[in-house]
Amino acid sequence: MPDAVSRPTLEAVAARAGVSRATVSRVVNGGSGVREPLAERVRRAVEELGYVPNQAARSLVTKRHDAVAVVIAEPETRVFTDPFFALQLRGISKELTAHDNQLVLLLTEGRDDHTRVARYLAGGHVDGALVFSLHLDDPLPRLIHDAGVPTVFGGRPGWRDGTGPAVYVDCDNRGGARTAVRHLAALGRTRIAHLTGALDQTSAVDRLDGYRDVMAETPGGADPALVVESDFTPAGGEGAMRELLARRPDVDAVFAANDLSALGALRVLRERGLRVPQDVAVVGFDDMLPLAEQSDPPLTTVRQDIERMGRLMARLLLDGAATRPAARGAAARAGADGGDGGRPDAPPSGVILPTTLIRRASA
Repeated sequence: MPDAVSRPTLEAVAARAGVSRATVSRVVNGGSGVREPLAERVRRAVEELGYVPNQAARSLVTKRHDAVAVVIAEPETRVFTDPFFALQLRGISKELTAHDNQLVLLLTEGRDDHTRVARYLAGGHVDGALVFSLHLDDPLPRLIHDAGVPTVFGGRPGWRDGTGPAVYVDCDNRGGARTAVRHLAALGRTRIAHLTGALDQTSAVDRLDGYRDVMAETPGGADPALVVESDFTPAGGEGAMRELLARRPDVDAVFAANDLSALGALRVLRERGLRVPQDVAVVGFDDMLPLAEQSDPPLTTVRQDIERMGRLMARLLLDGAATRPAARGAAARAGADGGDGGRPDAPPSGVILPTTLIRRASA
């Protein structure tokens, strides 16, 4: 690769292709108005010389950085141990790479990091942001809104802070939970418990609501003692399962809010000498492979296509579905679009992907 001293210039490419510097600039920066034979000569010269555009100069011309920030509102210890984030990031990375965009990963260890993230976004370093794993009291939506960058959120927004409609991608958490609990009921289980996720996140709230929807239809209704709060981690699932068995040792089925907490529950059931599924049937949520297939026994779970969700988030951002918050607010005040999408109190604009029950040996 050419070093900094011998790096070919735009002028060298122009000379090799036999065209003007302006023509090379238009081709390199994706401009129009260049006939295809000339554009092909420029591309060939770029390849032969190994020319690499100066990104700073290119950004001045195109007003784009070809970089997208991915903001995960979790500490790095959680991000790098939970397979959910790896799958989401893989989908995002594939889509950005396909469009020659760079991924800039921003994590938040604590509240002090929120200001840092907002300052970075407002500094004009990226063309947009993909944000997920938000908590209900998180200040990030307001800070990102004020930074004025196009944004797509992962997960149904749960905040009500006046920032207006949000573009988001989520799965059918409530419907998937209903499917899981109905499956357990169809197996003849009558004491079906739920180990929730962290209830400051909308995915956990929606899954709890889906559980309650089905249990309300059963004889006797929902028993509050059968609901134990957890936190989407194996340790949380273990603690919640121990608490559940102390409350209701006669439980015969468990719907865990995700696969990791289900794995924690399975570990406790084995310790107590309870057979799965003979004594207690267990269903998870996510279908994170290979975890679900290699658990003991293999886990029946609700599949959401996590990688596809990541790709779709990136695609919506790159396709311009997420407008700049400041412009969106101006449109709302002016009533520019003439529809509900312009009102600050309009519902979020979301894409909800379907879920599927994957049956294995645990239920």
